[in-house]
Amino acid sequence: MAAHETSPDPRSVVADLGRYVTDSPSSYHAARAAAARLEAAGFTRLPEEEPWQHVHGRRYVLRDGALIAWVAPHGVPAGAGFRILGAHTDSPGFKLKPRPGTSAHGWHQAGVEVYGGPLLNSWLDRDLRLAGRLVVRGEDGTPAEVLTATGPVARIPQLAIHLDREANKGLTLDRQQHLQPVWGAGAEGADVLALLAAHAEGGPVDPERVLGHDVVLADTQEPALLGASGELFASGRLDNLSSVHAGLTALVREAEALEGGRRIAVLAAFDHEEIGSGTRSGAAGPFLEDVLVRLAEALDRTPAEHRRALADSVCLSADAGHLVHPNYAGHHDPVNRPEPGAGPLLKLNADQRYATDAVGAGIWAAACERAGVAHQQFVSNNRIPCGSTIGPLTATRLGIRTIDAGIGLLSMHSARELCHVADAAALDAVAGAFLTG
Repeated sequence: MAAHETSPDPRSVVADLGRYVTDSPSSYHAARAAAARLEAAGFTRLPEEEPWQHVHGRRYVLRDGALIAWVAPHGVPAGAGFRILGAHTDSPGFKLKPRPGTSAHGWHQAGVEVYGGPLLNSWLDRDLRLAGRLVVRGEDGTPAEVLTATGPVARIPQLAIHLDREANKGLTLDRQQHLQPVWGAGAEGADVLALLAAHAEGGPVDPERVLGHDVVLADTQEPALLGASGELFASGRLDNLSSVHAGLTALVREAEALEGGRRIAVLAAFDHEEIGSGTRSGAAGPFLEDVLVRLAEALDRTPAEHRRALADSVCLSADAGHLVHPNYAGHHDPVNRPEPGAGPLLKLNADQRYATDAVGAGIWAAACERAGVAHQQFVSNNRIPCGSTIGPLTATRLGIRTIDAGIGLLSMHSARELCHVADAAALDAVAGAFLTG
């Protein structure tokens, strides 16, 4: 079967992916942008703090910067399992420190910490915005959460070559001294929280009411097609909004078919993967287990039936992987060499840093065949240990068979990453085939 013959149109897929990335400068924005799309498709939010009486049909739950959505058929058998597509909403970069406003030599700066493992040099001399959530004191004195996002306001300036003639021989960046962005100049006005409060969603809030913040830096350059025929797609946060978008669009597109199916289809978009996932909204935390247990309870499943359902379940851990870099081909495995446009990657590792096993590889191959797309395999060069994903965490916490896969990128963990448009469309198609399989 020819690769991508039943895939969604690649250009339309990446155009919509670009809109989603633009709407999602932080994990909190990504979760809420996904929720807005689900609401438009007939999904209903279930608050975690309230009883769940009606879980059939199209439902979703928000927890901070994470989201879990599902389609549960009416009359789903008691022991029928879940088809789960897992991804993550966060990306490596920089997070705002407490008391972030500083001034030095006439420049206003924002104090930031490095978040995860970004390619630090890729963030230099780029037009940046601040985005995330503020917790503010409401009129009745209770804390309330509000999103905030500025336009282009900040920049991490590089030192001129005239002042460091050796810079091109090996750039060394001190994480404390060299990576604090500038966002203004003058004798007054170095109040970052006031800036964020002025850009709060729904209208400005009093900065004196701000009780806490989770705010990151985000690149402001628009996603764009590149290449002689527009076959390449450049964007920030492809790791891993490419996977969140694929799972989201597949769940929405296939919702009607899933309502008549025999399994519960789930999208689990976690936060904090780039820093180990060990949070209440991360994959190492209880979020997915909480939701699946509450689903079982609302469906009147016994504990034994719930365990049967988990044994009948599969999770596709969708996260970006690496294409062979033409300038650094020696960093890749000499035999398994993924190329752009040849399909998404099945990720394997002998030490189970990726959770794929032979049975999972078969399930993945079958989903790709149903979707009409080609796929490739990724394995690391033995001299270069691979990273990990939410896959092993999900397999370990819940005992669910888990497959690791995703689109291939160049420049992973850069402020701006690169993929092939056909691969993004192929992942979209495979996500649908997996959830309906």
